[in-house]
Amino acid sequence: MKDWFDKGRFLNEVMTPKQDSQDIDGDLQKFTDKYTASLEHDYVVCITDNPMGMLSFEAMETIETTGVPVKPERLCIHLNTFHRKQDLDRMLGTMVSQGVKYLLVVSGDGNERLHRLAPEEINTSSTVVTSVDLIAYILREYPGKFVCGVAYNHYEPPHDEREKLKRKLGVGAQFIITQPVIRRHDNVDYLATAGVPVVVEAWMSKRIDLVAECVGYKLPPEDLQYDPIQNLKTLRANYPSFGNYLALLGMKKQINEIKDL
Repeated sequence: MKDWFDKGRFLNEVMTPKQDSQDIDGDLQKFTDKYTASLEHDYVVCITDNPMGMLSFEAMETIETTGVPVKPERLCIHLNTFHRKQDLDRMLGTMVSQGVKYLLVVSGDGNERLHRLAPEEINTSSTVVTSVDLIAYILREYPGKFVCGVAYNHYEPPHDEREKLKRKLGVGAQFIITQPVIRRHDNVDYLATAGVPVVVEAWMSKRIDLVAECVGYKLPPEDLQYDPIQNLKTLRANYPSFGNYLALLGMKKQINEIKDL
């Protein structure tokens, strides 16, 4: 992580195929192409975990199936609380054996098909397992093996979200990744005092309305013609000491447009 924030380096989101894929070979190839291109540009590959509750193939099984290389300093795997205990331990064990270091630990989005970890499964006194509990479990059961990061939703009421962040940092979180940021946000400015590395998410699709719908954010008129490249430039100017997490980056045109930023 020591060089994640060097000029021109980004964290690039890569999704695994959905389990109900209608073209699994094609989707595996898309994964391979995006993963490989990210490494060729010296980006950090960030692999999602059932995003938005959509049942998808696991990160490590997709890596194994496609044969893409594991480069520990260029790989960050998301991990949420919606897994059976035996599957969680299997995934973590595989990551350890492959040298994976960096995890973005989130509570996650579930659905009726996904099992949510029960408190007794990971020996926590919480009534519901959260990312705080999952980080505590990982660091307790796999000491010295992982560097855990956490999500930060700056669209939530500041006091509540900052208190959550304090609990996450208190159990050992070592980096922060925000939700998509449009230009600047006071609740993101606050993170300069967090004492750990911070990564701001840049939404690289023009469909900024999807973000607004997801987080309950009302778009002001100036954002209706959202320009993702310009927004990324603005984020880098406003937060020069933060990293950038690229969501839905276009791998044909956009990846070349941003290489000199």
